[in-house]
Amino acid sequence: MSKSLFLTILLCLLFSSEIISQNFYLKITGETEEENKVIDSISYKKSLVDYNSVKEEVNMLQQKLFQIGYIENEVKPLEKENDSSYLAFFKLKKQFVDIYIYYNDSIVKKNILQQVSNKVYDDYFILPFKDLENSLYTLNSKISDLGFPFNKIQLQNISIKNKTNLKANLISETSIEKRSIDKIIIKGYDKFPKAFLKHYLKLKNNTTFNLSEIKSKTEALNELNFANKIKDPEVLFTKDSTILYMYIEKTKSNNFDGFLGFGTNESNNKIDFNGYLNLNLNNNLNSGESFGLIYKSDESEQKTFTVNLNVPYLFNSPIGTEVGLQIFKKDSSYTNVNQVAKLYYQINPQTNIYLGIKNTNSNNLLSDENAVSEIQDYKSNMYTLKFNFIKLQNNYLFNKNLFFSFEIGNGKRSYLNQSENQTSLSIDAFKIFNLNPKNSAYIRLNASSLFSKNYLENELFLFGGINSIRGFEENSLNASMYGLVNTEYRYQLSNSLYLHSIIDFSYFENKLTIQKEKLYGFGFGFGLLTKAGLLKFNYANGKNENQKFVFSNSKIHLSLTAIF
Repeated sequence: MSKSLFLTILLCLLFSSEIISQNFYLKITGETEEENKVIDSISYKKSLVDYNSVKEEVNMLQQKLFQIGYIENEVKPLEKENDSSYLAFFKLKKQFVDIYIYYNDSIVKKNILQQVSNKVYDDYFILPFKDLENSLYTLNSKISDLGFPFNKIQLQNISIKNKTNLKANLISETSIEKRSIDKIIIKGYDKFPKAFLKHYLKLKNNTTFNLSEIKSKTEALNELNFANKIKDPEVLFTKDSTILYMYIEKTKSNNFDGFLGFGTNESNNKIDFNGYLNLNLNNNLNSGESFGLIYKSDESEQKTFTVNLNVPYLFNSPIGTEVGLQIFKKDSSYTNVNQVAKLYYQINPQTNIYLGIKNTNSNNLLSDENAVSEIQDYKSNMYTLKFNFIKLQNNYLFNKNLFFSFEIGNGKRSYLNQSENQTSLSIDAFKIFNLNPKNSAYIRLNASSLFSKNYLENELFLFGGINSIRGFEENSLNASMYGLVNTEYRYQLSNSLYLHSIIDFSYFENKLTIQKEKLYGFGFGFGLLTKAGLLKFNYANGKNENQKFVFSNSKIHLSLTAIF
């Protein structure tokens, strides 16, 4: 092929691509300036790729004019001004503002019509014409939610009422008996606990079929820690039955959590190690139950052993139960044994209310000659009322967005043949503020208070450490009342790694020793999602308000949460 022929072909291809990509221009005008303003307010594409697109744009504009009340508008055939420009001439005529719709109470009830119109009367209601399409869609949806999924309403006998208004009759296209759920079939997780269908999702046989409500309720499946929704529910309609199919999968929900901490012992300047084991078993019997076991060994020869069992929906009722046992040993000073039993009722998937009793037995381990009067054998019984709320979010690293728990207790404590009334209050709450996909702020408030005429050392609250104010030894602080605020600024580098700051503040009072003090904790940390689980690292330094920072007082905490 000669060079001149090659260049000729290349130039033809270049110019032909320009010709193929040539745009068509559209101009639409009305009879008057007022009509032009209406057309311009709707807006339309003025530059299009071909002649068919030009015709489609004109048709689309005409439909928009119909929807806002210009139902008599006309358009003349397209005029070609030149090779690439077209003119469309519209005649809008008059605009109808409202439509009077006459109805029968057997087709739709007045209270439903009031959801789309504020002008509803015994035999008719008024709608702005521009809202007609959306309002009819809403009415059909509302009627479907009442158990009539195939019932459709439409307008008939549309005519002119006066210069600016129309009138029409509302009729039902089909008439079908009311539908109810006759059977629910679970696909994917056949042993899904049936009590959760009835009380958690509030879905059961012989209830009115409402597809919108069903979809909304099944979203709550994703807030269970042992099951997820695979896809939206489906419905099989037969002549005389309605069968609901739900697609659910069982998820891994058991977890093992532990941490290793170390710091400098202030008395001998040696490194002390401490840590804990936390095991949670969930839904292993396919009844939604959970079992927890914690063993903790702290730096000051403190040991904690805790077990608890939660069984929801006893005997297929809306009532669940929670029982627990905690044994705490404070070096060679005393032991506390706490037994807790609670009944709870689930208000909704996020909210529970608890009623319970807590029994405590404490034993003084000190010998008589070295006994401290502030440590005594005692017994207490306290009745408790608790409110719990939790909101989840779609983030594996931080799956809880909001948590709030408030508990009040009242009872009696007895020692040395004396008995006195006591009241306790506690609150634990946190919130994650998501600033953007990578940045978030975490704020937690935790506070407890014991109201009593007299106090014993072995009944005071113990706090400090990785789960309270960081930078202090585990359970190294005694208080009759304390409040603390944990804050973190988190930066998520990826779906498996984040960095965070640590700024903690606490105020506590010890009425036994007449002590009031403010504490601070500062540091940083990170979280890393590994194949073994979620690894967390915290470095924090704690001080009181009159103390300078001492590097050797810093605490390092490591924890690993594995899900299986």
